Amino acid sequence: MTYDHIVIRYGEMSTKGKNRLQFVRCLKRNIAKKLKHFPNLQIEALRDRMYIRLHHTPPQPVIEKLQEVFGIQSLSLALKTENDLQKIKEATLFFVKQFPYEGKTFKISARRADKQFPVTTNELNYELGSYVLKNTTGLTVDVHHPDIDVRVEVRKEGTYITAYDVPGAGGLPVGTSGKAMLMLSGGIDSPVAGYLAMKRGLQIEAVHFFSPPFTSERAKQKVIDLAQRLTEFGGTIRLHIVPFTELQQAIYKQVPENYSLIATRRAMLRITDEIRKKENGLAIVTGESLGQVASQTLESMVVVNDVTTTPILRPLISMDKTEIIAIAERIGTHHISIRPYEDCCTIFTPKAPKTKPKKEKVIQYEQFLPLDEMIAETVARVETITLKPDQPLDELF
Repeated sequence: MTYDHIVIRYGEMSTKGKNRLQFVRCLKRNIAKKLKHFPNLQIEALRDRMYIRLHHTPPQPVIEKLQEVFGIQSLSLALKTENDLQKIKEATLFFVKQFPYEGKTFKISARRADKQFPVTTNELNYELGSYVLKNTTGLTVDVHHPDIDVRVEVRKEGTYITAYDVPGAGGLPVGTSGKAMLMLSGGIDSPVAGYLAMKRGLQIEAVHFFSPPFTSERAKQKVIDLAQRLTEFGGTIRLHIVPFTELQQAIYKQVPENYSLIATRRAMLRITDEIRKKENGLAIVTGESLGQVASQTLESMVVVNDVTTTPILRPLISMDKTEIIAIAERIGTHHISIRPYEDCCTIFTPKAPKTKPKKEKVIQYEQFLPLDEMIAETVARVETITLKPDQPLDELF
C-alpha cells in the first residue's frame, strides 16, 4: 500500500456555474501539457475535483510542476481504496503511520459524498478514529487543533484519504479569458505583469522593441529568456521582436526631448495594437505602476492611451517596487531581469521627461513624421519566435 493519487481542488473555478466544465476541460489540457514528461500518469477530471493516478511515479516532481499551473487552488497526496469499511480502516491506519505520529494529536474528518455508503459520516469518524487509536501508541485525539487532520472522502468511484494541503498557484486556467499582447521589456516589471495576466486566465503573446546597435544581442537574449521562463506558467508563448531603431531615432530627432519619451510610448502602443489585430488578441498588457516613472504618471497614461481604444490592462498599477520585486523573485524572473543589458527605453530616456504632457502638443510634434508609413513598415519586419516550456535554445534559431 502506498500513495497512489494526487487530489486537485479548483478553488475559484468552483464559482463558474454552467461554464465550470469548460474551465475544467481547459485546466485538464494545461495539466496534461505540464506533465507530458511523466508518461505513466492518468488524469481524471470531475466537476468538483481532479485526480491524478501516479502509477508508481515519484510524487514530489509532479507536485512541483502542478504548483506552476494556474487554476489549482490546492493539491494533496492521496491514498485511494475501495468503499469497504474494513479496507478504509486499514488504509487510514497506513496513512497515519506514514507520519512521525508518536506524541502527536489527530482527528478524522470524514465526508460521505456517496450517500449510498451504509455508514454515516459521524459513524465513520468514530470507527476510523477508534481503529487508529487501537493500533498506534503515543497518538491522541484533538478535534479542534490536531497535528494530523486525516480527511476521508467517500465517493462513488472510491474512497480518498488525504491530510496536508499543498498550495497551488490559484487563479484561472490559462486560455479561459482570451488572448492579450504583453509589452515585454527587459526590466523587472513587465514579466511580473505577464505572470499576473496569465493568472487571470489570459493567454499571452509578447512584444519586445529591439533597437540595435543601441541595444545588444545580449539584451535581446535576456528578453527571450524572460519569455521562456513565463512559458512554465502559461505554456507556449509567441514572442514578437520589433525592429525599432529607425522609428525611435526619427522620433528623437523630430520631437523635443522632453516629449520624446511620450511620443515613443505612443508609437510602441500603436505597433503593439497592430500586432494584436493580426494575432486576434483582445487586449494589451503592460508592466506600468502608477507614478513609478515619468511615462507612468496618470497624465502620461492618458496621452499614451489616446492612440487606441483597445483595453490596456495594468496588473501592477497599485503595486510598489518592493512588492513587484518580491513576485519576480518568487517566479524566477528577477535574476534574468537584472542582467546589465539595457533595453531601448532606458537607453533613450531623456534627462527631463514631461510628467504632465499635453495631448495637443505631442500630436503637433508627431505631424512632422510619416508615422503611419513607418509603423506599417516596422510591423511588416517583425520577427516572431515561438517558445515552449523546456525548449532547448538551439531549437529557436
